[in-house]
Amino acid sequence: FVFKLTVAKQQDHFFQAAFLEERDAWVRDIKKAIHLIDGGQRFARKSTRKSIRLPETINLSALYLSMKDPEKGIKELKLEKDKRVFNHCFTGSCVIDWLVSSSSVRNRKEGLLLASSLLSEGYLQPAGDTSKAAAEGLSDTPFLDLSDAYYYFPDSGFFCEGYSSDDDVVLKEEFRGTIVKQGCLLKQ
Repeated sequence: FVFKLTVAKQQDHFFQAAFLEERDAWVRDIKKAIHLIDGGQRFARKSTRKSIRLPETINLSALYLSMKDPEKGIKELKLEKDKRVFNHCFTGSCVIDWLVSSSSVRNRKEGLLLASSLLSEGYLQPAGDTSKAAAEGLSDTPFLDLSDAYYYFPDSGFFCEGYSSDDDVVLKEEFRGTIVKQGCLLKQ
């Protein structure tokens, strides 16, 4: 799950994702940024907090850690849809149910707003066609409160059986050199 990025100074940088969908999402987002910059547009990551006016009392990273709590958090499941098996994921309805039951929000409408913020800030990732289409703006909200919309935590070990993405073709080549810096890819 490695991809290469060559910068203007002819330096090659290799990035390794944890799984195929993470790699494909990064390649897609980087291509979008390159396209915007090449077109003369300014590329800047917008903060969800400012765009949807989240109250200052909401700490998304603390909420994310609570959601991942093995005892009281959202349970990661093995879900099946369209002959594909999604491992280490959960439904949109499950997220909203958890937000309401944990008293993080007062109702499902607030839950949808908060879940959309978590998705936009990279704390949640869409899995499957339904949730990906919504996240890409093909729905009224980026996050869906549905039992057939799947999501996962970026560092959960999520993987999908029975599916391979051909949206982006990544050429196989021999990787050589030394690792300068090693770490996780996060959209933060």
